[in-house]
Amino acid sequence: MRIMSLRGAFAATKQSPQHRRLLRFARNDIHPMIHTWKITTHPEEIHFRDNSSLDAVTRQLPNGWYSTFRTFDSCTRVIGLSAHLKRLPHADASFLRASLTRLLEPYRPGEARVRVMEAHSREFYISIEPLTPLPREIYENGVRVETTSLHRDDPRVKSMAFISASDAERKHLASEGIFEALLVKNGRILEGMTSNFFYVTQVGNLRYVETASKDILLGVTRRMVIRAARGRGLGVRYRSLRLDQLSRVKEAFITSSSRGVVPVIQIDDVRVGQGRVGRTTKLLMKAYEEYVIRHAEKI
Repeated sequence: MRIMSLRGAFAATKQSPQHRRLLRFARNDIHPMIHTWKITTHPEEIHFRDNSSLDAVTRQLPNGWYSTFRTFDSCTRVIGLSAHLKRLPHADASFLRASLTRLLEPYRPGEARVRVMEAHSREFYISIEPLTPLPREIYENGVRVETTSLHRDDPRVKSMAFISASDAERKHLASEGIFEALLVKNGRILEGMTSNFFYVTQVGNLRYVETASKDILLGVTRRMVIRAARGRGLGVRYRSLRLDQLSRVKEAFITSSSRGVVPVIQIDDVRVGQGRVGRTTKLLMKAYEEYVIRHAEKI
């Protein structure tokens, strides 16, 4: 399988007027970049006053459940797609896969970021935007994050209500140039606001990759990274990190389906390890890339 990155241009096709219009949207020749459909036998595109981001669109829909992911191989594959669709309690996975295949056509041969949603009324929606990969410097230099007391009402459920509840925190991060917020409960770091959190410790000559297992969303990428760590002979321990132990951490990183493995070099005012991307994080970033090539599911 060949994994392709986002391209700047999309091939012209002799398709229907609707297809050509969507293709222009995907190219960003016309605004908005984000498109949302109510999923029925014939998907109906719907429009919103605020179309500035997937979160902005989600806040304007009825409450329910969602999952977000990126595509690979020219919008034909997704890592852990089955797991993503299972987050929607009443989803017909085969029907959603068929809908995704059709709706992603105008975005090829580039890649897309996708959000699938189910309202409590059992209505289904799909939002799609062209994928904008993170700058390479993010992965080479790492990011700064901060802790917050924000929490999910039900950590195991990816609820659309949390997007609205965390809106103020998201705006604060953007204004301060902070990459992510880490959710803290009882003095322990559990997970990121939009990611899972890992840290690396050392006992003697042994290095361990550690992550919380309770009161968190069990992310799709998190599971892949745990498998990759074990496959590379690293120990994995399930323990949330106490804030008063930050100075002992050798490395840290966060994971998400859209961004993969992102190194963390600073938490609040505390430098992580040497303040640069560590060897264990680099190893797992490479292992995850290899995993993607082997295991991305066909839509």
